[in-house]
Amino acid sequence: MTPSTPAQPPAALFSPAYYQDPHATLSWLRENSPVHEFSFPVGDVKTWLVTRYDDVKAVLSDQHYSAEASTWGNAEFRAAGLVAAEGTILARGISVVDPPYHTRLRRRAMGAFTTRQVEQWRKTVQEHVDRILDDCSRSETFDVMDDYAGEVSAGVLGEILGMRIERHRELVSALNEAFPSDPALMHKVPEAFGRICEYAAELVAEKRSNPADDLTSALIRGGDPDDQLTEDELTGIVAAIIMGGSDTVRGFIGNAVLSLLDHPGQADLLRTDPQLAEPAVEELLRYDGALSTALFRVTTQEVELSGTTLPAGAPVIVGLLAANRDPRRFDRPELLDLRREGHRHVGFGHGLHNCLGAALARLEGAIAIPALFARFPELALNAPRGSMRYIDNWAIRRLVALPVAASAKAVTRVPQEV
Repeated sequence: MTPSTPAQPPAALFSPAYYQDPHATLSWLRENSPVHEFSFPVGDVKTWLVTRYDDVKAVLSDQHYSAEASTWGNAEFRAAGLVAAEGTILARGISVVDPPYHTRLRRRAMGAFTTRQVEQWRKTVQEHVDRILDDCSRSETFDVMDDYAGEVSAGVLGEILGMRIERHRELVSALNEAFPSDPALMHKVPEAFGRICEYAAELVAEKRSNPADDLTSALIRGGDPDDQLTEDELTGIVAAIIMGGSDTVRGFIGNAVLSLLDHPGQADLLRTDPQLAEPAVEELLRYDGALSTALFRVTTQEVELSGTTLPAGAPVIVGLLAANRDPRRFDRPELLDLRREGHRHVGFGHGLHNCLGAALARLEGAIAIPALFARFPELALNAPRGSMRYIDNWAIRRLVALPVAASAKAVTRVPQEV
């Protein structure tokens, strides 16, 4: 730490100020306390946040950092109710178990996410995007989060899973309640996970009785006849896909649109060069993705990480946003550059628990983000930039709203700082 470096980060971790600008705090931690000990707001549990790119990848790929918090977490962590989905079938879900059980579940789930299958969904995504853009074009102003990003993620996920779309908003609400940072909201956690599991179970039962050409039916049909998934395992995988494909895709599209509005030159590049669609998604995921962190890992024994000794059973959070702006890995990481090469960001995590639906999310982003700027080449923010707010959630980075106008002439609220 140099004499000019502040003694403390700009905002306390997981505080209201942090949620509005996490990057400043994460940058300070990355340089001054890369394996940072702090008290998690729920239960004041001693926790470590990892912010450097190499360390994040190490934690996510090292067997000594387990996803099974219920097995390896210390007594303090478990007593605070921080074991994800405890008391539900998701407590043994694909996101929170280790090999060999995880290997079996992952193999079965990924059988439905082949490159060929994802490409077949391209038409589905394009049709939903075109229809929703038509709806948005009927008004000169709209909210990207509710009227566009939310509709795209809900429509695509609903059709691919065979899900009744009217439950989508309820599921998004449940997802936000499942990972609270406020101790006063912990009582909502079991009910939130319960709602997600209940709907996934209803969907599996419905598709078992009335199979169709959708992902849920494919999961039910697929696999080795001698190694069929149980009903709880099927439900858990469907619930995990619902959780991963709802608010995160919505959040990513919203973050990407705001990033491009902040960098009009990059938006112009995307409009004029269709070949940039896929690399743009990678850079936008790196620059400001929808996953702030991965889920908790816990140490299975005492380990050392970048000079810090972590005791057995220690809860560890890896900062995906922080890693993706690490200057040790990325040249000028604070710069949004859609032509950036050599992407190996961790926006979808890394290792065994890399996001199950990453290929589908990339496809949605590569279609939905360029299409919005192509349909509205003069898209403009319809609110002061400083009024943009993010939800208070430690794991997900998502705007509350993103009001826009089809052109500067259509702006109804002067978009300057006040």
